[in-house]
Formats: sequence, structure tokens, C-alpha cells
Amino acid sequence: MSSSEQTHFRLRIAGRVQGVGFRDWVVEEARTRGLNGWVRNRSDGTVETLVSGPDAAVQDMLRACTQGPQSASVTGIDIRNEKEPAPEGFTRRPTL
Repeated sequence: MSSSEQTHFRLRIAGRVQGVGFRDWVVEEARTRGLNGWVRNRSDGTVETLVSGPDAAVQDMLRACTQGPQSASVTGIDIRNEKEPAPEGFTRRPTL
């Protein structure tokens, strides 16, 4: 896959990821990379995000999410391919 191809992934990030600024961090990191998508807390304590964009930028974002912001502690990530791209821009969504 070339770096100019678009890829789309949905992530469920587990660990100490709520109440530590994780969503704001994801928005900032995604916007810095020019990615589209959204992020939200889930009622099970995970953070869910959909990221779309050039493959190289998406892969870089996936690597960044394994660490998260300094106050977070990521213990696992479930990554799934998505067929459809995310809406343009990158936003926070309400908790699901």
C-alpha cells in the first residue's frame, strides 16, 4: 500500500484512558496529522476513535495511540479496518 492511499481504522483503547485528557490529545494529534474522524468515551471505560487519512499518517497515529498522553496508561487497543472513510475534520463525540 502506498503512503498516498487512504485507510480507515476504528480503535477501542483500554486502560487508564478516561479522565486524563485522552480525547483532547487524540483530537490534537489527529488534526496535526491532517486526519479525519472522531473520538468518544464509552461507558465501559474505553475510548473509541475512528481515524481516516493517508496510510502513513494513520499508521503514525495508531503508533501514537499505543502510548497516549503522559497521564494515560494504555493497556490494549482493538484495531478494526473500516470500509468507509470518516467525515471530514476531527471531532469529539458524546459518550456512548
